[in-house]
Amino acid sequence: MQSFFEKKENLQPEECLLHEIKNNKHLVFGIPKENQETETRLPLTPEAVSILVEEGHEVLIESGAGLGMNYTDLRYAEAGATVVETAEDAFSADIVFKIAPPTPQEVTLMNDRSALFSMLQLSLFSKESIALMMQKKIMAVAYELIKDEQRNFPVMSSISEIEGSTAISIAAQYMSNENGGKGLLLGGIAGVSATEVLILGAGIAGSAAARTAMALGAQVKIFDHDINKLRKLQQQLGQHVFTSVIHPRVLFKALAGADAVIGTLRYINGSERFMISEDLVRTMKKGSVIIDLSVDQGGCFETSECRTINNPAYEKCGVVHYCVPNISSRVGRTASMALSNIFAPMALKIASAGNVRLTASEDSGFRNGVYLYNGILVNKLIGNHFSLPANDIGLLMAGF
Repeated sequence: MQSFFEKKENLQPEECLLHEIKNNKHLVFGIPKENQETETRLPLTPEAVSILVEEGHEVLIESGAGLGMNYTDLRYAEAGATVVETAEDAFSADIVFKIAPPTPQEVTLMNDRSALFSMLQLSLFSKESIALMMQKKIMAVAYELIKDEQRNFPVMSSISEIEGSTAISIAAQYMSNENGGKGLLLGGIAGVSATEVLILGAGIAGSAAARTAMALGAQVKIFDHDINKLRKLQQQLGQHVFTSVIHPRVLFKALAGADAVIGTLRYINGSERFMISEDLVRTMKKGSVIIDLSVDQGGCFETSECRTINNPAYEKCGVVHYCVPNISSRVGRTASMALSNIFAPMALKIASAGNVRLTASEDSGFRNGVYLYNGILVNKLIGNHFSLPANDIGLLMAGF
């Protein structure tokens, strides 16, 4: 005899059953191995893969993709992923999840009208890749631009928090004798003046850097354009932290006395650009350290040069510079776990909608991350960077 619940399920209207089938479309997700040796992060950990597989989806991961963060092929296979031997197999998926922006060679491996999720990282992106994706009518989404229901940027928030904390450990490393620094301990001990850490930007990265530096005993000064951000940070950290709007004279004095300067100001949303000139960098103490977390967007310092983790530091004007766009790759496992917390639910939402295009039409925050809509450029930031015309995604969606 059938139970009440079985009978109830059988009594569902046909329209509801059809809707349920439509919203549980089987999708194939691809995770290729990153082409950069210094990129250790992946968008999905084995735990996230198991969630997708349990929902009836397929995940193709290229062999060796997880080794940078110490996840073996066996670990992914046990989670239900299909381990493939070539990048071509991983890029053949309906939806490709990766970290670094695609190279032209990678785009050629993708199927027409497929979807690609990746970081934007304009310093690593190429106009050729954009052109090839346009030809293939690919839907492309940038992690940095996706918004959540609170209109925040969840991916950038997670990465920024990790980078802010990591920046302080890097500053400590380059202030030591071992790396040619002045031999300073970041922080302070009894009878010795505390080191001074100057932070440009009171956002999530700046806040994380400030908390970490203060926990070590450093004297922290934070500058930002936004008085509301400074007020909020002051309330969180207390009166021991110095906060100021970017007033030239106050900032110049702080730069001259700083042992480490962390640049976290970002301009991806079109905010007014601010940059420390080379002349001001020359006023800093010899052997001090600059860490530019915004180097992938042009940087906070005129002296910044985009480097890699294999060759991250250089000296200019007597100041050690550390300018790497993927600094969170130093802690790839932590970063990947944080990203998976965002991307696994996002993948399930895409599957529920049926495809990326329908997800964009239903979710304005997700739509904000789309920069190629069926191969048509719809992001002005990228358009301006590569001197390409950008269209209005709203008008395009109405026509498809």
